[in-house]
This record gives sequence, structure tokens and C-alpha cells, in this order.
Amino acid sequence: MERYEIEAFLTLAEELHFGWTADRLHVSTAHISKTIRRLERRIGVPLFERTSRRVALTAIGARLRQDIGPAHEQIQQAVRNAIAAGRGIVGVLRVGFFGSDSALFLHTVSDAFRRQYPDCQVEIVELQLHNGLSMLQTDQVDVELARYPADHPDLACGPVLFTEPKVLAVSSQHPFARRSSLSLEDLAQVKLLRNPATMLEVWDEFHSPRHTPSGRPIEHVPGSETFLGQLALVGAGKGVYPEGGRAMRFYVRPDVTYVPFHDAAPLEWGLVWRATRETARVRAFAHTAHEVATAINEPDRP
Repeated sequence: MERYEIEAFLTLAEELHFGWTADRLHVSTAHISKTIRRLERRIGVPLFERTSRRVALTAIGARLRQDIGPAHEQIQQAVRNAIAAGRGIVGVLRVGFFGSDSALFLHTVSDAFRRQYPDCQVEIVELQLHNGLSMLQTDQVDVELARYPADHPDLACGPVLFTEPKVLAVSSQHPFARRSSLSLEDLAQVKLLRNPATMLEVWDEFHSPRHTPSGRPIEHVPGSETFLGQLALVGAGKGVYPEGGRAMRFYVRPDVTYVPFHDAAPLEWGLVWRATRETARVRAFAHTAHEVATAINEPDRP
């Protein structure tokens, strides 16, 4: 059955009047009559008894109404729910994060967001290196705070929220640990811990390149599926790991030293979500995050 046939049948079954049915559906009475006749021909039996005085369901018509009525209402409710989720800032918004520093920022954003939209609950979800993209793709989280770039045809990105210097995590026993700074060319002398294969290729190549800027090859060795696992390997002298400067404050370890790069561009952070899953909740949260980040970055603005 076509959608318009279902609507015509169920409305007529409720009104039991062709004129009133036509008025409710904003069509002509002749259109309703034609639609019902076509439906009855397809089914092979009358669905309504018609006289000059009354319209009534036949036994088969009543059974058909009983069978398809609840399913039609369920579909209509699903559509109403989708519209409410897309337009209204209500329900639950699940926001993913990598690392303690990101969690601190997101909780600040969440508090500000809830003050503006008390009917929308925010769930902060911890992600790992191996599942960040899949959690987004399978709708286990609605939006993530991630390090850019996030170039992917399925993803949409908000504005840059904050930046941090790029550093190299090395064993405290490594010769680089005694350096005040490093060059990206120095990566040709060490073994970079490999990220999980499930990460965005453009992200992995940007943060853990296969070659230095001058084209010298960089050796990669197996790493861990979690950031803490990567740091444990670094501390054990199994390799080095490029990271952001905020790790120097949030992930202090006696076996790991963070050495800044003097020739690397700052790393950028922002919110990422699936373009086809963008809702009013996502847009509002991204806007709030930008306001919070601006206030943090410019505390003395008027």
C-alpha cells in the first residue's frame, strides 16, 4: 500500500464520511473515492459498505484497520521523534573525548550548555585511540572533541577551539630528553610508535608522518591501542610518540620527558560530528563550546 492509500483508508475508517475525510486530508471527495476503489480492487473485496445514508467498515475492512493502524501510528511517532530531535534541544547528547585535558574542557562546556538548555542531558564518554572514529560512525557518540585535521567525507567540523604546541614524548633516558627543543627532521633518528589502524588516515599521517619535511624516512614500530599504553611503551624505551603540549601538565611521568618541536605548527582542537547526524543539539553544543573557548582564551575581553 502507498502512504496516501493508508492515510485515506485509516482516515475514512475513523470518520466514516467521504466529505469529512477529504477535508481532513485536504483533497477532493472524488480523490478519496477513487483511492478507496483502487485499494479495494487490489485487495479483491470491499472494505466499506456504502449507502446514501451511511458508510461502514466491512469485516475485512475492520480487520485491515486493526492490523495496519498501530504500525502506521508507530511510523508517525517515529517521524515526530526525528523532527523533535532535529529541531529541539532536548534529549541526550553524547560527547566523546580523548585524554584528561579534553575531559576537563568538555565538563566546563557541558555545565554552560545545561544552564542554557536544561532539557538536554550531556553524557561525557571517554574514547581510546582505537575506537574514536568507530564510536562516531556507529552513533555511540554524537560529537567528539578531536585534534584536527579530520578531513573525511562523512564528517563535519566546528571552529578551532584551542591550540597547543607539538611535543615529542621520549623516554627520560633517551638522549633527546636532554634537549631543550627538537626539529621535525630529528624524527628520522628515532622510532615512532604506530597508532591503531582504525584511526583516520589523514589524522595519522599528519601527527605521525612517514617522512620528515625534507623527505627522510621515519621508522614506525608497533604501538598501543590507548594513549596510556603508548606512554608506557615510551617510558620503557620502545619508541617515541608525538603529542600535544598539554600532556606536559596532565600526564607527568618520571619515565617520560616531553620535548617541544621548535619548527612544528601548533596543534588544533575542535568538535567533530557526522554530517548526516547534525541536529540542533549538536549545533547548540558546538556554539556553546566556542563561547567557552573564547572566554578561556580571552579572559580579559570586555
